[in-house]
Amino acid sequence: MLWERRGLIFKPDKRLYWSKTHAMIPTPMKLNKNEVKVFYSGRDKCNRSHIGYVTFDLNRNFKITDKSLKPVLSPGDLGCFDDNGVTPSCAIKIGKRTFLYYIGWNPGSTVRMHLFGGLAISEDDGNSFNRWSRAPIIERSMTDPFLNTAPFVVKFKDEYRMYYVSGHEWVHKDLPRYNIKMATSKDGLNWKREGKVCIDFKNENENALARPFVIFDCGIWKMWFGYKQNYYRIGYAESEDGINWNRKDNEANIDVGKSGFDSTMIEYASVVKHKNEYIMFYNGNNYGFDGIGLAISK
Repeated sequence: MLWERRGLIFKPDKRLYWSKTHAMIPTPMKLNKNEVKVFYSGRDKCNRSHIGYVTFDLNRNFKITDKSLKPVLSPGDLGCFDDNGVTPSCAIKIGKRTFLYYIGWNPGSTVRMHLFGGLAISEDDGNSFNRWSRAPIIERSMTDPFLNTAPFVVKFKDEYRMYYVSGHEWVHKDLPRYNIKMATSKDGLNWKREGKVCIDFKNENENALARPFVIFDCGIWKMWFGYKQNYYRIGYAESEDGINWNRKDNEANIDVGKSGFDSTMIEYASVVKHKNEYIMFYNGNNYGFDGIGLAISK
């Protein structure tokens, strides 16, 4: 699949206290056949992340039809896993409710930060959310003793599958290494983890495999993710069963731009299908500092 870049489609609104900079990790959810609501995290003056959204009309050249003026989810209570910020990673309809799986940020002492996956639930199509729990939905375990975060959830037959980022080690205080693993659930709430690695490092210099985004399309499981040695790039993998994956990074077919907002790094791709086109929302330099980029399949 080849991509045509369309540039920035959305920029943070500096007038909003919670969105001075960044529109990080665009996380789409289709509302109907024409509209898509994209959750993202903006940062306040203290560099803490809050989750908001912007809604695009896909039939009207991505016209913005709605956007949040206040966050739908803000940092958690002092001492909780998400007290320093929240960032979306997956939005999925389960019944009539919207499940928003997210990244909770918490500063560390011996290491720079702690990252764990949380869950908030909406009864109004994602206009507001309440935490399912003040605790993480995926915590440390015997198979995942470090960070566990960026959960992405899909429904397949009678189970839910979660693809998530799992810490492999801390090289030093400021450098974690993390890959992508898989968990399963019957209800999207309680998860069974066995340490199954889906996407692993391709060499010893690769240190990060970031937020997976998965679709089932034309009988094939497809995953976009970020990978990094020095600066993020967009990776791609395919699977016949959604369990065993083959990295095909050369088929991602999108790289940094020659100049502008994505000239140094490109990451956090999310892909939705509309009619006969695929639409990619993504971030560029400094983890989405300037906003959300757009690419269309060609």
